[in-house]
Amino acid sequence: MFIAHVTTEGERWDQLAWRYYGDAHRYLPIVEANTHVPITAALPAGLTLAIPMLEAVTSTEDLPPWMR
Repeated sequence: MFIAHVTTEGERWDQLAWRYYGDAHRYLPIVEANTHVPITAALPAGLTLAIPMLEAVTSTEDLPPWMR
């Protein structure tokens, strides 16, 4: 399942990952789902990207030790 996203001038892959996944490092699934888009530092406006819906990843880094 995918969410359609239309880019604005200057958006970046990591910004999209942060927006949709809450983790800027999870941009690779977005890149892989949009093989028609060249890998550039900033995206042009008006591209329609497919944003894969991923399962949430729970990080224990921010939890106190007794909850890890």
